Amino acid sequence: MSAQSSDVAPPSGGPPVEVAVERTRDAERTRADILAVATREFADQGYAGARINLIADKTSTTKRMIYYYFGGKEGLYVAVLEQAYSRIRSLEQQLDVEHLDPVEAIRELAGLTFDHHESHPDFIRLVSIENIHRAEHIARSTALTGLSTPALDVLGVILERGWAAGVFRDDVDALDVHQVISAFCVFRTANRHTFGAIFGRDLLDPAQRDHQRRMLCDLVVAHLTAR
Repeated sequence: MSAQSSDVAPPSGGPPVEVAVERTRDAERTRADILAVATREFADQGYAGARINLIADKTSTTKRMIYYYFGGKEGLYVAVLEQAYSRIRSLEQQLDVEHLDPVEAIRELAGLTFDHHESHPDFIRLVSIENIHRAEHIARSTALTGLSTPALDVLGVILERGWAAGVFRDDVDALDVHQVISAFCVFRTANRHTFGAIFGRDLLDPAQRDHQRRMLCDLVVAHLTAR
């Protein structure tokens, strides 16, 4: 065989390799398109209000194809939740805090959550909707229940470094801090309209963004360093 030959023989009786690869790519693109449209539909209409037929129309596919990929409406909804939660968990895992002191590291993590939640309002609406359903869909997903560990891993490392350096109080754990950060970031987006109607302040006003972000970071650091 020539050393310059790069052809790959297809499996016996199967399509050429390049055809199989392209089919895989098409399937991945179709699945991604369905998830993108479904995310918006479930976020806007809720689980009960979203319609598979409408999602199919907006993705130029068919209801049958959606059922093929996701098994039905509930399967599609769970896949949307899994993707939404996985995105923020992945960002947290990618955060490079090893070169930062613990205080600066916790600010970086709080700021990352702030930025993500502001730029992904559909995620906040999906979380609110799933709470209306008492997390029954999340509870059925092994992928979602398994995301609790990554959510706390980075926080745990930062806290341990802070404890070792003697700068963080030792009567809080990673879940406490995660709760504080999430509470601020979720409230800011989820309650934007009611807060604005009652108090006349838009929590997502760009002019207030730096102040809001700094306030979150200051609150978390002040709590962790309080004596």
